[in-house]
Amino acid sequence: MRLTTKGRFAVTAMIDLGLRSNSGPVALAAISQRQQISLSYLEQLFGKLRRHELVESTRGPGGGYSLGRGAGEITVADIIVAVDEPIDATGCGGKEDCMGQDAGKCMTHDLWTSLNSKMIEYLDSISLKKLVDEQLAKGVSIDEAPVKRAISSTPVVKPIKVTAPNSVFALGNAFTK
Repeated sequence: MRLTTKGRFAVTAMIDLGLRSNSGPVALAAISQRQQISLSYLEQLFGKLRRHELVESTRGPGGGYSLGRGAGEITVADIIVAVDEPIDATGCGGKEDCMGQDAGKCMTHDLWTSLNSKMIEYLDSISLKKLVDEQLAKGVSIDEAPVKRAISSTPVVKPIKVTAPNSVFALGNAFTK
């Protein structure tokens, strides 16, 4: 099995989301900035995660993504399968035609098939909650997003009215009066 950036980034982004699940929807731009993952790439991944109901989206100001179900109910295998990451160590993609042209299975097919089932079993045993808890135990700081308010607490400063001429022609006219 070769886990590509698609699977790694999806798991990383879900951990980031899980860490902040109690503070409302999380913007993908914030995850992108914190994890150094392209925003457009995250949008593609989260579209797939949403279709598999692992995340929910909230539109509008203050919107973003939140977990589609409890972190304890989401496994690493769920995340990887949702983003179309193949969990397969066989050379034939599990088709049992390793030798090609209907020649049958290669001698190691059963070994790689067994490895596939062990990998899936292992990834299915690790919940997102476990990964989030491990990060919290390591002391990862969760920066709380500032509360966005429609009304500013700072007073509005009115601009100074300028009576000076705003062009060369207006300047010339000011001296002819």
